[in-house]
Amino acid sequence: MELQSVLIHSKTAPFCARFTGNTKLSLRHFNKHLQVDPINHKKPIKTSSFSPKSTRPHYLTPLKCSFSNAIIPESQNPVPLSLKHLSFDSLKASLSQSTPYDVVKWSAVLSVAIAAAKWTVNGLFNPFFWMYFSWTWLFWPWILSVALAVYGLYCFTRHSRGEANVFEQIAVVTAAFAWLTLVPPAHFNGFLEGWPYVFFFVYHYFFFFNVSVRKRLYGDYCARPHDPKWDVKLPKGQSLLFCVGVIVGHWLAAFEGPELHRIPGGLSNVGVWVMILVTLLMQYNSTLYLAKYSEKVVVPTAVVQFGPYRWVRHPIYASTMLLFVTYCIALRAPLTSLFVVAVCLWYYEQKAKVEEALMVETFGDGYIEYASKVRYKFIPFVY
Repeated sequence: MELQSVLIHSKTAPFCARFTGNTKLSLRHFNKHLQVDPINHKKPIKTSSFSPKSTRPHYLTPLKCSFSNAIIPESQNPVPLSLKHLSFDSLKASLSQSTPYDVVKWSAVLSVAIAAAKWTVNGLFNPFFWMYFSWTWLFWPWILSVALAVYGLYCFTRHSRGEANVFEQIAVVTAAFAWLTLVPPAHFNGFLEGWPYVFFFVYHYFFFFNVSVRKRLYGDYCARPHDPKWDVKLPKGQSLLFCVGVIVGHWLAAFEGPELHRIPGGLSNVGVWVMILVTLLMQYNSTLYLAKYSEKVVVPTAVVQFGPYRWVRHPIYASTMLLFVTYCIALRAPLTSLFVVAVCLWYYEQKAKVEEALMVETFGDGYIEYASKVRYKFIPFVY
């Protein structure tokens, strides 16, 4: 009877069970059992009964609820215990145990934080800061250039470990060329127009022509494994000085040249466009001829004497030097072009000596005869 009472008065049971004297069990819906005959209220409507022998009875598990007044132990309390034990006495004890080194360190940190906060507040309330920031952001986004440099350095570290994908390798090149051709003129002019944009894309074309030879020969841009003796590299100190010299040369060109809007246009720049075309053609043809007489683009199989190699022995280095000189001439910086030529000649001269010694070791009299026929290394009729 207690079970019957609980099931009948429960609002959570979708089916109702009713036990009768003949031990028959009814599983019809709850509202079906509560229907009453409108004529005789004392007699409930007969409902179908279900025998335990019937097939597929559907029983629902009764709901279980519990309520507890137990208090959560202090060890399981989400509130950090350190905040409860924080007091002036504990802070005083920590300070009394500090060493002189800790005092100096935290004093320096506090001083830098105060100075940075003061500088930030003064800058935010300075109207000239907002005027300068709006103009520089309008003409040259410094925040974008700094972010590009940071991302380029990150991609370069991945490339040095051999983990960079194609996009990250392109990001390294783009970041380097942006800080060579765009950032220096933007720094000295406050805005950009004209030649810096042109040379930003010319530098990309120059780099792409070099690696596109692999695409033409092999169908992709991947480098092939080869004999490491042909990876001619100078000591890291000399390579670093060369990179620094190239960067300084581009910044000196932007500093020496007039303001960008004062550089004349029209026919006065025909010579610059001719130099750009000569540079790109020399770079592409030199790499292509070298690759045709080489295995895996790197290992030469014969002494190349065709194309630009008829005039100079190292046309690829000559084209790179010509590219830097063309940039300086476009910005009207002739003195800086002499500086860039001196840096390139110093570096490429040392690298050419190592390469020519390796060529003589490999091809013997064939390369000696070629060197006697083509006497100039980098600049035709000059050097």
